[in-house]
Amino acid sequence: MARKPAAPSADAESTAAKPERVIKKYPNRRLYDTATSSYVTLSEIKQLVMQGETFVVRDAKSGEDLTRSLLLQIILEEESSGAPMFTEAVLANIIRFYGHAMQGHMGAYLESNLQSLMLMQSKMGHQSQNIMSQMQEQMQKQTAQFLSAFGIKP
Repeated sequence: MARKPAAPSADAESTAAKPERVIKKYPNRRLYDTATSSYVTLSEIKQLVMQGETFVVRDAKSGEDLTRSLLLQIILEEESSGAPMFTEAVLANIIRFYGHAMQGHMGAYLESNLQSLMLMQSKMGHQSQNIMSQMQEQMQKQTAQFLSAFGIKP
């Protein structure tokens, strides 16, 4: 998982004891994992995310944080292959929030809903596909209500 802001808790203490994993991105687009002292692929970075690993991606020359950019690149590749998660309508609505007064709230709203979904999934395990589809339906309804409250068509 990409780096998160530290919160004052027991988790923050355990994270503080563990050094941050740094992936360096070179101008030739190669990615170097300083923890394993080896070059890695985008697919291997995706695996780190899937395993819940905490890391940061930095430009090898400037030290600029490129983590968000790399995560977006992974999402783009996932959306381009197989079954996309986001419909064109969802993507268009996300774009409409940029520059909108509610832009700052949209990220928090999406994050909160995803955390709720993941919590429910972990509590239930993979017991029922029906429950997941019901939750997805509920989230779609909530999102439509949220958008319509600010005069944006879902």
